[in-house]
Order: sequence, then structure tokens, then C-alpha cells
Amino acid sequence: METTQATERQTAATGATKWTIDPAHTSVTFGVRHMMVSTVRGEFQKITGNVTWDPSKPEASTVEATIDVASINTREAQRDTHLKSADFLDVEKHPTIEFRSRGITRKKDGAIEIVGDLTIRGTTRVVALDVEGPTPEHKNPWGQTVIGASAKTTIKRSEFEMTWNTVLEAGGLLVGDDVNIQLDVELRREQ
Repeated sequence: METTQATERQTAATGATKWTIDPAHTSVTFGVRHMMVSTVRGEFQKITGNVTWDPSKPEASTVEATIDVASINTREAQRDTHLKSADFLDVEKHPTIEFRSRGITRKKDGAIEIVGDLTIRGTTRVVALDVEGPTPEHKNPWGQTVIGASAKTTIKRSEFEMTWNTVLEAGGLLVGDDVNIQLDVELRREQ
């Protein structure tokens, strides 16, 4: 409740606009090296969240997002079951992944960086998202004002207590530590 009230005060003070993530037009995808020969890709199919955006003062903006861990999909049911287990995401104890921005800056080249707290499996680490966008505002066919943005980052799964692995007979590990994350987000302006 305090966060919401603080956000509302900040929005009024800065003239920022409040936006809601449109889950039907948003994707959160990831890629991890498999057996040191290929990249396995997957996605989380359920995400919710809000953005308070002030294009004239990006530093006054905020981002909050929640991902439903059980919505993971790598197009292979057995792998998805393993990823939901305590070896990896431990969905029974930690049903969501959370992101809360700490700061947003516009770089000299015009790109935006969002630094925030990413919580996976109850472990929180600071991550930086490189953002492309947001796009100009558009009206969709239903009269809603929308914008879009893309962001990417790389995390180490071991930093979030996901250390399960198998050593390969030829050397190396079955699952890579680096997880490349790509977000493509569509936002609807709150009325």
C-alpha cells in the first residue's frame, strides 16, 4: 500500500503517465546454452505489472513486474517439469519472479537503462536492463493508448541459487550458467 501511495504522489508531482502491462501482447523469453552446443529457448506466458513513465524525466519513472513461474514453456513438458522443480525455479515455494526498478537513466546515445531488484527463488540481485524504446503512443482498434518497449539482460542462474548441473562425458556442463533474457512489452495507458 505504501508503495502504491508513494507512486501516486510521485506521478502527480512529475506529470508521469501510468501504464499497465498488456499480457496478451507481451513476451518474456530466455535462452540458455545446452551441452555447450546449442541454445534452449523458452518463455514465461503470464506477466503482470505497471510502469510510471515520464519521458521528460526518465529518472522519475518506475517499473514493477511479476511473472508467474508456473507459466514457463520450453516446448518440452519433461524439461518444463524439471525447471519448475527445486533443482531450478522451485515453483512450489517461489511461485513468482519479481522485478522492481531502483533507477532509470537515459544514456548519452539516447538509450535507456533500468536498474532494479530481480527476485528469483527468494534471492534478490540487482540487474540492469538495456531498453529500446519506448515507442511513440498509438491508439489501438479499441481506442486504448498503447506504447511498446524491448529490453534485454543477462543473469547468472547460479547467483539465484540454481546450481543443478551434470558434467558431460566429454567435459563441460549440461546447462550453461548465463541466462539471456529478452522482454518485449506492450503497455496500455491507465484511464
